[in-house]
Parts: sequence; C-alpha cells; structure tokens
Amino acid sequence: MSNPSAELPEPLDVIAVGAHPDDVEIAVGGTLARMVQQGLRVGIVDLTDGEPTPLSPGPEVRLAEARKAAEILGVQVRETLTLPNRRLFDGFDERVALAKVFRRYRPRLVMGIADKTPMASPDHWQAMQITDAAIFYSRLTKWDELFENLPVHRIHSHIWYPLSFQTTCLPEGGGRFVSDISDTLEMKLESIRAYQTQFPPGKERVFQLVESQNRLLGAIAGFQAGEMLISATTLGIRNVFETICGNSG
Repeated sequence: MSNPSAELPEPLDVIAVGAHPDDVEIAVGGTLARMVQQGLRVGIVDLTDGEPTPLSPGPEVRLAEARKAAEILGVQVRETLTLPNRRLFDGFDERVALAKVFRRYRPRLVMGIADKTPMASPDHWQAMQITDAAIFYSRLTKWDELFENLPVHRIHSHIWYPLSFQTTCLPEGGGRFVSDISDTLEMKLESIRAYQTQFPPGKERVFQLVESQNRLLGAIAGFQAGEMLISATTLGIRNVFETICGNSG
C-alpha cells in the first residue's frame, strides 16, 4: 500500500474557507493578498460551486471566475468541494470532506465564516459549523479509514471573519482586531469584480458596501483600509507596550 504522506502537496500556511466562490474575497480578500505578499502560502476552499445562480450559465463559468479571482489575489491553491449549494448542511460527511483537505495541505491557520448572515444565504452559517468541526476532526487519531489514511494534522490557530452587511452586531470570540489592507484593498475589489455573473453593473451597491466598510474599519484602526477578524480563542500579548504603541520611537 502506498504511503499517503509521500504524495502530499506542499503545505499551506493559511486556508480560508467559504460556502461559495466569492465569500472569501468579499470578507478577507485584502488580508489574503497581504499574506501572499509577506511570503505565505495561502489557499481558498469553497465548500460548494455556488450554483445555480440567476445570471450564471453554469458551474464552469463560476469556477473560471473563482480561478481568476484567486490569481488576482496571488493565492497559490484554490479547491472547490462538491457539496450542494442552497442545500448545504452541517453533517458528518461534510465535516470529513473538509477535514481531509486540512490533512492534505496541513495549514497552521484556518479562517472561516463568523456566525449567521441575516437576509443572506443560510449556507454561511452551515459553513461555519462545518469548518469549526473539521478543524477538530483534522487532529483525531484512530480514524484513518475515514480520512483515506491521510496523516493527522493539528491546526495551530483559527480565525473567524464576519460576512454579514445587514447588521452592525459582531459575533463573540476570543478577540477582535483589524487587519491592515491599505495596500491591497484595490486588489480585493478587483478580485470581487472577477465574478461578473454575480456582480453585474446593477449590483454596484455591493462594492460600495465592501469598500465603505473597509475604509471605516481602517480609519478606526489608523489605516487607510482594514478587515475585521475575530480570534476563535483568547489572544495573548507578550509585549503590551509594543503591541499597542508600536516599536518606533
């Protein structure tokens, strides 16, 4: 029998998980682009292909848009699972499917959707639960037959990203912070525009919402633009002064 470990791809530093192609770009595209610029290997996993949708002729077009968006951000790996759009539910098979991706790519950090998105797809809430569970499943031993004998992998850190634009309430977590995307906001917006079937000219409001929110978060934090992130666990600070005040004189 072949050794699965010998056939594993190069590991990723970060995997961001969304329910549909475009979720990740809308929420944390700027942060992912910045991570790539910093030399990290970044991947995006879409749980579904996002189809059907009103203006798309089919999954192949949506997937081509997703590939283009990933190229704009510089993301090295993008995978789309075959779970069903509009009928996505947190279940055992769904958890295992994502956990196998984690075991294959061995990320240190996983980023996933935070909480429900009122007035938007209920798939987002299901994706959060699937992601949370798959992080746990990735490290479980004595279950090799369920994971194609992929090696056990313990994920070091977990971050949630808010995806809702219909509420000013933020999900609870171990600590909220703003990621500086001043230099990558335009790349983020360009990656969202790659989804021409989802955001035709009549949906320009989406870009106004995304950019205005990112500008506001950035201004609050002292940046030109920012994205809100939430640590799933309590954040620890070794040097309070340098973290809060910076290390410049």
